[in-house]
Amino acid sequence: MWLMAILFVSALRFVDAVQWRNSPKKDGRKSIIRFVCGTYATAGLWCLYTLVVMPNASLIELACIIITMSGMAGGGTTVLSAHARTSILYPVILLAPGSTWLLLSGEKHQQLLGLLGMMFFIAMIVAAKKTANFTSFAIKLKNENALLVAQMEQKVEQRTRKIYELSNLDPLSELYNRTAFLKHLDQYMKETPHKPLAVLFIDLDKFKEINDSLGHDTGDILLQQTAQRLRESCHNQQILCRWGGDEFLIALDCLNKEAAISFATTLIANISQPYQIHGNQCVIGATIGIAMFPEHASTAEQLIQLADTAMYHQKNSQPSQVEVFSQALNEELKREKQLKDGLETAIEKQQFSLVYQPIISTESSEVTCCEALLRWKLDGDNISPTEFIPLAEQYGHITKLGAWVLQQACLEATKWPQNIAIAVNVSILQLQDPHFITVLDDALDKSKLSPHRLHIEITESVFSSDQATLIQRITAMQERGIKVSIDDFGTEYSSLSVIQNLGVNLIKIDRSFIQQIDDNGYAIIQAVVQIAVALGYKVVAEGVEYQAQADKLTAMNVDYLQGYLYAKPMESAPLAAYLATY
Repeated sequence: MWLMAILFVSALRFVDAVQWRNSPKKDGRKSIIRFVCGTYATAGLWCLYTLVVMPNASLIELACIIITMSGMAGGGTTVLSAHARTSILYPVILLAPGSTWLLLSGEKHQQLLGLLGMMFFIAMIVAAKKTANFTSFAIKLKNENALLVAQMEQKVEQRTRKIYELSNLDPLSELYNRTAFLKHLDQYMKETPHKPLAVLFIDLDKFKEINDSLGHDTGDILLQQTAQRLRESCHNQQILCRWGGDEFLIALDCLNKEAAISFATTLIANISQPYQIHGNQCVIGATIGIAMFPEHASTAEQLIQLADTAMYHQKNSQPSQVEVFSQALNEELKREKQLKDGLETAIEKQQFSLVYQPIISTESSEVTCCEALLRWKLDGDNISPTEFIPLAEQYGHITKLGAWVLQQACLEATKWPQNIAIAVNVSILQLQDPHFITVLDDALDKSKLSPHRLHIEITESVFSSDQATLIQRITAMQERGIKVSIDDFGTEYSSLSVIQNLGVNLIKIDRSFIQQIDDNGYAIIQAVVQIAVALGYKVVAEGVEYQAQADKLTAMNVDYLQGYLYAKPMESAPLAAYLATY
């Protein structure tokens, strides 16, 4: 009888569901009433089943009944969450009567099952309430969203235009952004593969100084006004883009190389005109690199990269000018890559070596020190230090290379007489390395060289770095007995106040002043010597090639002389023979 009843109720609900789904007009309220009544009837029949079966069921069967009813109650809580009252009553009808009967049965195991059933349907009531609230909110939100979508359909055209601007235009300059520029440039190159095209990579000069000193608001206005000048300089068929920061791109069609250079030169002159912003007159320049299609590259990305390369190369050599990418520049870049790759393993392959140039005392005419100079032989080619040292600094090899030079120089100096010191050049990046003093101590420890026999030479470029760190490093070296000298004095960032604060031991006058000792160089050398005497520094003149120069320098009270007049840089064996003559 129970089975017939549950099948009958299920059949009625199935027919009701089919009719509701196929009905063109749905009466929501009546449909809900029929569904809820069917749900209550189903729950009531299952409740009846538990009450009929439980009195004669074993403990295992009772456990299975409670678990089954709990599972149905848990599932119903989620399925029925759209109707709060039904989702709460459904687990109550399923579990409450049976659990109550078990609690009142008097047997401990049955009471435990009843307690579990009671706790579960209470938990289901709480969960059902929360789920019903969440579902009600979701339905409400869905309806609100539907209304919002209807309203948004009226603004499709406006939003489409906005999306286009966001995806294609730079918000500050209102020029094409990278994505749009690349898209249009690619399209142009595919449609006209044999038509000449020039890409101009424009980088503003001195923009960072203005941006930092006058503020980002002024910088933004400056970029906007620059973009307007670029826009006025270009015709409609030209593609103009703000690539990023203070960089812009222009693509010019139907141009040869000479015409592109002429246009770029005019553009620089236009950009370099003063800007009036918030009562301030701002003056900037522009460096432009040019790459030609199809001569230099076949893709937009390659063309832009080559134009950027030409711009970067020109900016490093002479800003505010134009450079066109060329085969010579390409060879220079290949050379740079060859040296960059070679630096990776040069130490391990023992390609580096040191040569030494003596420094002579004007008082005793004896060798007092030898400067260690680095040499690199790559594939039989002698690479100049002026070429590979900047690359070592740029690509992060200078710290490792500098440590090697210190180790080798200190070891070599231990073979010399005790009165002869070794001078080693140190770059700004080495001094900024927090482990520099440790590297220095390690070189002295392994070589057993006395610290007073080590001279560290720093170039004037270090004056542009962190003064506090520089003074700390110099003090640490002098505390160990190491002497510190300023190399190439007078050629870069000389500052009397900085020199006074540094407290170095020696100043090396650059060879360019020695070569002009018969002209303006004499007065400069004399001034440097007077400053050095006043500050208690010794003076070294490098690049001495003639006896007349040596005589004048000696008469001016220069302490030490270095140059081809006395000896060229030598390897270890010739140096040993040379030192034996003193």
